[in-house]
Amino acid sequence: MPRQQRKRADREAIRVLFQEHWKTKDRAIREQLVLAHGSLASYLARKFSNRGEPLDDLGQVAQIGLLKAIDRYDPTRGIEFTTYATVTIVGEIKRHFRDKYWSVRVPRRLRELNNALMKTVEVMAQRLGRSPTLPEIAAETGVPFEEVVEAFELGRAYNPASLDAEVAEGDDEHPSSLMDYLGESDPALSRLEDRHTVQGALASLPDRHREVLKMRYYDGLSQAEIARRLGISQMHVSRIQRDALKKLRAMIEA
Repeated sequence: MPRQQRKRADREAIRVLFQEHWKTKDRAIREQLVLAHGSLASYLARKFSNRGEPLDDLGQVAQIGLLKAIDRYDPTRGIEFTTYATVTIVGEIKRHFRDKYWSVRVPRRLRELNNALMKTVEVMAQRLGRSPTLPEIAAETGVPFEEVVEAFELGRAYNPASLDAEVAEGDDEHPSSLMDYLGESDPALSRLEDRHTVQGALASLPDRHREVLKMRYYDGLSQAEIARRLGISQMHVSRIQRDALKKLRAMIEA
């Protein structure tokens, strides 16, 4: 059987297993799903291995996240499991670092708010099929936007994994990356305090670059949604986005 047909057959078998697990919660099926997605958990654990934590510990945390994702995943919503699992596993790893490295000077109120917001992100990610934007989180929770930003900023105890890093899934011609699974803004952009600097740099970009960034970061659209709107391929959108961010950073840091 050709490679692509074999991949499609494997994915269909996984979908059937998820449907059965959703109905029966059978532990044997759960074990099969854990084995089938262990490489994703291991990959995400390795991306955080240079943050001072042993890889074995991060691997265990990632496995916990994988188990939570499998137990909570609802295949009837039409969302790919890898999308939901990536958000859940990364969230579990983030909580591990946050719980271990919270500064004693961080107010308890903000620690509790961060924990609550992370849970909201997981729920919204499954419903939307992507990670929610900060304005969406604020609207969902009723928490003022400024407090949402502050809570998430205080939760960053380490540098996140590169969203352009390729993961094991996807084919040779169209590799997948974390950016394809996560709909979040580039952390380097979200930390910028001077909005005028960003706006000035954006105005200097070519129209298509500026249009893609607006839809991606301001409108919260996925790369696939942008591709459909512009009538181009998702890979083309990804290239435009990377090029635009590179130019934007160069202008801001100059």
